[in-house]
Amino acid sequence: MIIETLSWGKLEVDAEQLYHFPKGLPGFDEETDFALIAMAEMPFWYLQSVKNKELSFLLGDPFVFHPTYEFELPDDEAEELDIKSDVFVRCIITLKNNIEKSTINLLAPIVLNPVGRFGKQIVLHKAPYHTKHSLLQEQSVIDGKDGG
Repeated sequence: MIIETLSWGKLEVDAEQLYHFPKGLPGFDEETDFALIAMAEMPFWYLQSVKNKELSFLLGDPFVFHPTYEFELPDDEAEELDIKSDVFVRCIITLKNNIEKSTINLLAPIVLNPVGRFGKQIVLHKAPYHTKHSLLQEQSVIDGKDGG
């Protein structure tokens, strides 16, 4: 499938990259279909709307940036996403001109079912997280993973 993006122009995506968000994303309820685009050799992805080339989100692997990150997925959310075993968790990143001020939203992760191709942004009501954790807070841990 060919989709249009603001950053890369026309882009071919495979069916395995497409996710359906039945209720959209908060603030973007009408946007229900997205492509998950990996950035080679990096712990980043773009979640790109397949209908609106101007709507995309930069995602990161929260476990790379915050290795102690954990939460329990509520049963009703797991059922809604039809998650049986495999689950893919990513969080929205807000980049700043000064990279050290960039943040990651650990309070509302994007939870993906890679088998059924469903996704949803889940707000963790009883978690110690917030929407603006420092992206580079645990940089020494990240550097250590690369043998640095």
